[in-house]
Amino acid sequence: MRSIWTGSISFGLINIPIKLFSAVQESSLDLDMLDAKDLSNIIFKRFNETTGKEVAYGNIIKGYKIEDKYVILDDEDFQAADAVKTKTIDIQSFVAEKEIDSIYYEQPYFLEPDKGAMKAYALLRDALAASGKVGVTSFVLRNKESLAILKPYKNVIVLNRIRFEQEVRDASELKLPPVAQTSGKEMDMAEKLIDQLTEKFDISSFKDEYTAKLLDIIKKKAKGKAPKKPTELKVVHKQTDDLMAMLKASLETKKKKSS
Repeated sequence: MRSIWTGSISFGLINIPIKLFSAVQESSLDLDMLDAKDLSNIIFKRFNETTGKEVAYGNIIKGYKIEDKYVILDDEDFQAADAVKTKTIDIQSFVAEKEIDSIYYEQPYFLEPDKGAMKAYALLRDALAASGKVGVTSFVLRNKESLAILKPYKNVIVLNRIRFEQEVRDASELKLPPVAQTSGKEMDMAEKLIDQLTEKFDISSFKDEYTAKLLDIIKKKAKGKAPKKPTELKVVHKQTDDLMAMLKASLETKKKKSS
């Protein structure tokens, strides 16, 4: 792996030099867009909406629309808004991880200790693991300030970038049922079904089946083999107000599969 950022973690008076690496990679295939006539690559060009003529990249400027008028921004405006460039991941506080809703999680990175920082790195990692807490911090990556948490994952400290509150949409516009309107019996039955279906989470048991199947089809087509047409499943939407009957049926179905 190649590091994408270098700096240090500030933990009280302790300074831990680190390197930052992307912790994830895409499993989807990189497909090119081609012309069906001669398989030439498709390229994208920038056109003037009014004249229809292509615009050179050097003639493109950026603007923000306010009341049907554009405010034009230049390089100095962007520089003025740039986050102060710093190479420090400053831990501002520690919180219980369960207090951070999963909707805020955005992008994980691995942190590797630089030379001479092994002991301090291990101390922070193991102290986080023992406390069950995560460190809340901010850092600057590509001129943008990001909010993040530090948490141990196996034997590595992970920096997980999280979203700011204003980046999460308000769900109040959605048509949703009120909370706790089900009967006590229905709730008990639902909890029994959850308990019956509860098992230890094993991420290794989940695979990207779509990408694997698509790659297999590509390899077969390269050898001149036509892929089999998939069987189309019909989805039947059944609406019923008898939740108890459906819950009981669900529990019985699970019992039959287990036996």
